Amino acid sequence: MAVEFGTIDPSAMFVSATQLQQQMESIANTALSVGIDHFQNKRYSQAAEAFGRSIALSPTSPYATQAADYQANAYMKLGRTDKAVESYKKAIQLNPQNDASMVKLGHLFFSEKRYKEAQAIYKRAVELNPDSTNRYSLGQAYLATEDFNRAETEFNAVQRLIPNEPNGYFGLGQAYAKQGRYDQAIENFNQAIRKDSDFYNAHLELGMTYADMGKIDEATEQFDILKEKDEALADQLSRYIYTKENPKIMFASSQGSFRYTLPMRTSLVALDSYLANADAKKSFTMVFQFDKELSRESVENIYNWGIKRSDKPGSGSYNFGLGIPSTEAKLPLHPYNVYYDAKNYTATLRFTLTQNEEGNGTIDPSHVLFQFKGEDAFGNAMNPKHDEFLGFSKVV
Repeated sequence: MAVEFGTIDPSAMFVSATQLQQQMESIANTALSVGIDHFQNKRYSQAAEAFGRSIALSPTSPYATQAADYQANAYMKLGRTDKAVESYKKAIQLNPQNDASMVKLGHLFFSEKRYKEAQAIYKRAVELNPDSTNRYSLGQAYLATEDFNRAETEFNAVQRLIPNEPNGYFGLGQAYAKQGRYDQAIENFNQAIRKDSDFYNAHLELGMTYADMGKIDEATEQFDILKEKDEALADQLSRYIYTKENPKIMFASSQGSFRYTLPMRTSLVALDSYLANADAKKSFTMVFQFDKELSRESVENIYNWGIKRSDKPGSGSYNFGLGIPSTEAKLPLHPYNVYYDAKNYTATLRFTLTQNEEGNGTIDPSHVLFQFKGEDAFGNAMNPKHDEFLGFSKVV
């Protein structure tokens, strides 16, 4: 006897599959909610696991991409940038048209200084959606690798897309500043500020550009603006200005043994009784205070220092310009030793004075000119208005 099997209803199978999919999506959504709860309570490991379950349960769910993004954020909180990259890539795989996940991955690459990878993913985002945000991000990635022409192209596009917003002008200002095209940079930063007076990053970049130009007063004006508006940016600008300022000799400390305030025709014996002996030699010190950190190698190079009789005009001249008597002591061209105190920004010079054969040597201590032509710790030359010291008038 033949056995008859019932026919399978295709519509019933479809309904069953649809119901299963809906059930899986519901479970996946529950896992997503659990993950969000863990994340909000800073249980990032549990959050990452829950987001992973949500994706695995229903990778075709409209929430899957969101779960992958959340998972990347959880891994970032854990310091697992490698896993965060995987999560963003998973989000892109789940939705290849999702330029937002591409931009997030690009930002992650950028923060890791993986600029070429950032460029590649930003370009994909721009191809999908060439809006101002995506093009600005791509421009910044080009800027990071000094691909200035491409950066300018992107920032010009941003400017055309949102002409009343500061971003395009700001990016162009950055590109010009990095190329040393300072006037164009200043013009664009000012334009960005005109578009948005609260765009404080433009004040920061403008101040940094002025500092690069050596216009410290103008840079300080931007610092004063930021000091009232954004303390963090003000501090950043202040530190940058510090690296660009030319160092100065502030004053000579009283700790030195050379009495640089004594007048012309001072007897060498008045400086130290040991010099009462004919042909005697005596070492003296001068201690100079600087306003910032200097290069130790530069400071302790004795040939960066000079010691001479002042030839300044008028009352600044050695012996007030009245001539040099035969008893006048000869000055060394350089100190024989220099010690730099990096903690206190001081330099201690040691130099020798020699008594003559008759024991009646004289000197004009207040018109002995000390000069320093070295550099600070950042490679900046001395401020030419503050690279000398004269006891008569203090810093020259």
